[in-house]
Amino acid sequence: MLSALDRLGTIAAVAEELHLTAPGISMQLSALERELGVALTERQGRRLALTPAGCVLAEHGHEILDRLALAEMEVDAIRGGRVGRYRVAAFPSAARTLVADAWKAIQAEHASLQLALTTPEPEQALSLLVAGETDLALVHSYSNIPRDMPDGVGSELVGAEPIWVAIRSDDPLASDEVDLAELAGHPWITSERHLTCFQMTDRACGLAGFRPVIVAETMDFAVQLELVRTRAGVALVPQLAVAAVPPEVTLARPAQELERHIFAVRRAAMHAEPGLDTLVAAFRRAADERLGVPSRLVRRESGNLHKWAR
Repeated sequence: MLSALDRLGTIAAVAEELHLTAPGISMQLSALERELGVALTERQGRRLALTPAGCVLAEHGHEILDRLALAEMEVDAIRGGRVGRYRVAAFPSAARTLVADAWKAIQAEHASLQLALTTPEPEQALSLLVAGETDLALVHSYSNIPRDMPDGVGSELVGAEPIWVAIRSDDPLASDEVDLAELAGHPWITSERHLTCFQMTDRACGLAGFRPVIVAETMDFAVQLELVRTRAGVALVPQLAVAAVPPEVTLARPAQELERHIFAVRRAAMHAEPGLDTLVAAFRRAADERLGVPSRLVRRESGNLHKWAR
């Protein structure tokens, strides 16, 4: 009221703006003066003017009102998913592609939406999420190795990518499509054994009727492709993990249906967080641009993919 009086000049104008009565305004200001023990207004003819103490408090009132207005604007921006700082944990090939693409788009569209990125493997990312040390986890699962999600989180499908057979272009079995059973006699290059990428290869070969003879283990898919180039063996590589295809290497489609599914996972308590909705939408657009529409396998299962666990 004091700030409004300083701005408007009369009790009547203050009462009209605040939808109160003029006597009610006068009573409130008198009560404030008694509480503070100093005079805040003085009568100057027909006009009620502010004392020096009143001017000081009125100035503070202007600042408070300005900050409240700013807070309301920021809350509205948060509600619209346009502002906030969010921690994202994404496995490396998704970070290099989907997160990088989305980050560029977010900077252009929502400059006040800030990201902090780490690149752990999915198991660690989910642990960080459950512990409250990250706000959103981008994780993967394979069509032949479903991933169990922890309690208290929800997952949303972001996209699906094909798994390719990396094979020497001059290999007699190299073609657009390769039956994994025909590669039983080849040496294999895989990810490290504690990773689901290794389990995907091991199970795919097992379903094709053989156990792979593994000659190299590395979580770096660029190394795997270079080893294929040097005739060390063959490998199964997800599309997003392929930054470049070395000369003399062919990426063939396996005859068996095999894909990697990418999920955005958040705690159930954050399922209605608008900023995370904005991030997930940006990741999904990036996946659509890089990978196209999710495949028949994913569309068939998509009804079961979005789940909020209690």
